[in-house]
Amino acid sequence: MGKKGKATSPKGPKVSAIKLKNISQTKANKKRKTANAKLKNRPSVTQFGSNASKAGGNLRNLGSDGEDVEEEAIPDDMVDPDHMEYLETMGQNISFVSDTLDERKEKTSGKKRRHDGDEVADYEEVPRKQFLSGTEDKKYLHLLPIKGDRGIIPQMVEKTESDEEDVTAQEDDKEVQENNELEATNAAMKTLPDTLSPVELFKLRKNMIAQRKVQIAKLSVRIMDSPQEAMSSLKALRVMLNEADPHVAVTVRKLVMLSLCEVFKDITPGYHIRTRTEKEIQQKMKKDAKQLLEWEEGLVRQYQLYLQHMEDIITACTGKKKAQNGHNKLPVKAMQSLMEVAVKCMCELLVGLMHFNFRTNIMAVIVPLMDHPKPDIADMCCDTVKKVFKQDRQGDAIMEVVKLISSLVKSKGFSVQSKVLDTFLALKIKEIKSKDSEDEVSKKMKEKKEMSKKGSRSQRKRAKREEKLTRELLEAEATENQKRKLEFNTKTLEMVFLTYFRILKKNRHSVLLPSVLEGLAKFSHLINVEFFNDLISVLRELVESGTLSYRETLHCMVTAFHILSGQGDVLNIDPLRFYTHLYANLLHLHAGQVTDDTTIALDCINIMLNKRRKQVSMQRAFAFLKRLCTLSLQLLPNSTLGTLAASRDFLKVFPKTDMLLQNEETQGSGMYLPELQEPEHCNAHTTALWELHHLVRHYHPHVRRYAAHILRKAPSEGSGSLPPSLDRKSPSQLCQEFDPSQMTFNPTIPGPGKGGKNMKSFSRLGGLVQESMRELEQDICGGDEI
Repeated sequence: MGKKGKATSPKGPKVSAIKLKNISQTKANKKRKTANAKLKNRPSVTQFGSNASKAGGNLRNLGSDGEDVEEEAIPDDMVDPDHMEYLETMGQNISFVSDTLDERKEKTSGKKRRHDGDEVADYEEVPRKQFLSGTEDKKYLHLLPIKGDRGIIPQMVEKTESDEEDVTAQEDDKEVQENNELEATNAAMKTLPDTLSPVELFKLRKNMIAQRKVQIAKLSVRIMDSPQEAMSSLKALRVMLNEADPHVAVTVRKLVMLSLCEVFKDITPGYHIRTRTEKEIQQKMKKDAKQLLEWEEGLVRQYQLYLQHMEDIITACTGKKKAQNGHNKLPVKAMQSLMEVAVKCMCELLVGLMHFNFRTNIMAVIVPLMDHPKPDIADMCCDTVKKVFKQDRQGDAIMEVVKLISSLVKSKGFSVQSKVLDTFLALKIKEIKSKDSEDEVSKKMKEKKEMSKKGSRSQRKRAKREEKLTRELLEAEATENQKRKLEFNTKTLEMVFLTYFRILKKNRHSVLLPSVLEGLAKFSHLINVEFFNDLISVLRELVESGTLSYRETLHCMVTAFHILSGQGDVLNIDPLRFYTHLYANLLHLHAGQVTDDTTIALDCINIMLNKRRKQVSMQRAFAFLKRLCTLSLQLLPNSTLGTLAASRDFLKVFPKTDMLLQNEETQGSGMYLPELQEPEHCNAHTTALWELHHLVRHYHPHVRRYAAHILRKAPSEGSGSLPPSLDRKSPSQLCQEFDPSQMTFNPTIPGPGKGGKNMKSFSRLGGLVQESMRELEQDICGGDEI
């Protein structure tokens, strides 16, 4: 047992010093109240107080029997004035006398009263958890205890759903109060006088927007802190999408849409929430599981309403559907700005919540906007689709998007922007389901049927066990997911090729033809061999028709040779017409064209000649090498470097072509005919590469160095070799690196030196320019006089 006066017991828990102090204060207050109540019924006490006040503040000590004891009077000079004031005030106060009586009463009171006070104190000190022994899994509501003859009896009741609803109702009441305050401010805004200046109206609008921002921030923080307990806050935030005040409606709706987008991305679980069946709804479950399911259903419901609201805005702007929820009251520009924010939110939700519900609905809204007349919206949607192609690892989302795009192209009659089909180039499909795997599946099915017919019972059981074991092993190795991915890839590629073939068959003169040809060139290794003959014939007709642009013709040839370079080697197809067409039209490139055309032409030469070296004759190699050197004289420096790099590759792939570097001797009979369009019969072996001697004096230093390198038969080491920055790069890389379209010269031109040596050349050049300008002026003036 502890010492007397302490409220602790050896078996009970420890009590803090603050709680002990509170207990002692409650004891003293109770004693003071009981003493004051009893003193009111005693006249002797009041009489004593009046006599004490009449005596001028000279109080007498009380004896043991309550009689007055006379003492000698103390003169006033011996008492300080401050002490006299204190004694006079305390003498007039009854509580001073009651405190002295309480002290006497404590000495004469029995043990029973002290026992009652200790019992109450002990009950206050005992923690509430001790009353819940054996019932920790249930929630209880504590009531006031009952004090009777047997002591203190604690009271508690198990919590019900109605009690929890009361707690949530209190939170809802707080939110309702906040909403009422906002409505009051809105009403004040509506009842404003018309005499306010624009500055005052702007200030009021700014204050209202600040209040809305604070409310949006509070609701968002409350939702993200405890998502399962703040469903009412989520609903209140979504209701703010229907802001009716015309002064702040557009701004508030934008802020709420963006806030809800971030909130849903934060609180949404990482799995798909499915709807419960009737049997699952009727099943009994634990309270926690039931609360989780209810929260998931509420989350899906609010997410659906949010998406429907944004879809209504988009459909109202595109004109497909009448405006709802008061959207038709806003002006056209405001609706357009709301539409841009809604499209941005839906794009972010599609990329961030690809696994969650309503993914197909979001895709159905975004895919038609890829062909929107506004480039910002169209580019945003196309970039989102490309992100989906890159992030989806399973392949099901890719298949859904490709299906929607193919149906969009078909419904619009192939009159869509080329950027819609350019998204197919972002697909990273390298493997599809082959026929060998299908044959294996058919064999296994036949074996199963034979086993069920011919095998015994024990053999069938053993086959089932082996099948189950192999299935578990495949799941452990994740090969089942690989099979599903191959199936999705196969279906996706079928829809892509179907779209491409429709355009080639029905609308060959469409703007989409370059995108189609690029896509066929990229996925040519995945095309079935059965379609090769038809594709080559269609591409040949397109090239010979003459209705295509130069770039489209190059794309056709690249696509044809991509098809022939893979599985097409087995087919007996003669591509002579493609070689002839490329040789005849190669000189159409010039310095005034875009660099991309030169890059495509160089890639086409690489595929047609270098990669098919065994099928190329020497006469054809001589002709194309001579044509490349001639082409290098009429191109920009970056394209000239690309053609020189392609010429060097020719010299490495076809070593016998180095005979064209000799200027003194000519081999073979005949004369070179550059105007002849047949590379096999132009006698290119009888000429020389005299263009390289002109390029040695080119103004670009890298062009000069490259031309000198080729004239020395392209040595890899020693004098005449190239630095690694030029030697290890392909023709297309050189074209892109030294591209002068940004008005920059690579390498930079050195400025004049400090000594002024280089200034002479610049001054001479300036003098020549001035002289030429004077001559022109004289000619013009003379012509005018005549």
